[in-house]
Amino acid sequence: MFDAEAEPVGTLPPADVGSAFTNSPMGVALATPDGVFLAANATLGELLGVPPEELRGATLFAVIHPEDLGGAVPVWQQLRDHRGRVRHECRVLRPDGAVVPVQVTVSWVDGATAADPPHLVMVIEDVTDRKELEARLLHLSAHDPLTGLPNRLLFHDRLRHALERGHREHTPTCVLVLDLDGFKAVNDEHGHPTGDAVLVAVAERLTGVLRASDTAARLGGDEFAVVCENTERADAERLAVRLQEVLPATLTVGGTTVRVGLSIGIGSIDGGTEPEQAQEAVVRQADAAMYADKARRR
Repeated sequence: MFDAEAEPVGTLPPADVGSAFTNSPMGVALATPDGVFLAANATLGELLGVPPEELRGATLFAVIHPEDLGGAVPVWQQLRDHRGRVRHECRVLRPDGAVVPVQVTVSWVDGATAADPPHLVMVIEDVTDRKELEARLLHLSAHDPLTGLPNRLLFHDRLRHALERGHREHTPTCVLVLDLDGFKAVNDEHGHPTGDAVLVAVAERLTGVLRASDTAARLGGDEFAVVCENTERADAERLAVRLQEVLPATLTVGGTTVRVGLSIGIGSIDGGTEPEQAQEAVVRQADAAMYADKARRR
């Protein structure tokens, strides 16, 4: 795993590597200007899954995930050219195969004398918790917290990508807009917890009949939508029939049976329309068709 022959190992600079180095809660290493480790603390050894004494003579590039090397090399070159300090996020690959996201801060230290040559101080911090939090926050920003479906923002993003692909490949895109009939009465008669359970059940049944390439979303309230890439209108109409089958006029949730219908509108657009124009047009078409369907059911 380690490239022990990358560069000859220099002497450890006469820096104070006492308690601050040894007891730091983050991984710390001293290295040559070429990135060869001269010393590493125990925290870095634990982070990389290698005893710190075995890191001596290895390079940081030897532990960076191969997929991240392309981004790390220019940062390193920037440090070599301008010195100072650089900060970079990447992943390291441990001997046991575990991948750990880290933030690497490298500072260039000019040597005062020939006996104290230039060297690097590296601080390598495990950012797993931060990355997981960022991923959760990103998910929450793009998904409905009740049903877990994409929200309106992500729906329009997925639709835009579908229309762009359809324009490139000259394939049609369809949108289904779904609205529950009688949902207000469910909330009024049975309470909002039952109403929430109905929405979750609808989301589950909706996703249960879709293809992997389709995107179901909750636009808000009791309104849902589906983006169908590379889909002819006839196929979207068959999907609408299937949705009516899995969402009949009555639904039982938590031992309570409620009456709730489903109005569906379909919008379709071929690949010849510019995506910017197509996005508004296909949603407007599906909305109008849904309201027409709802009017017929009254």
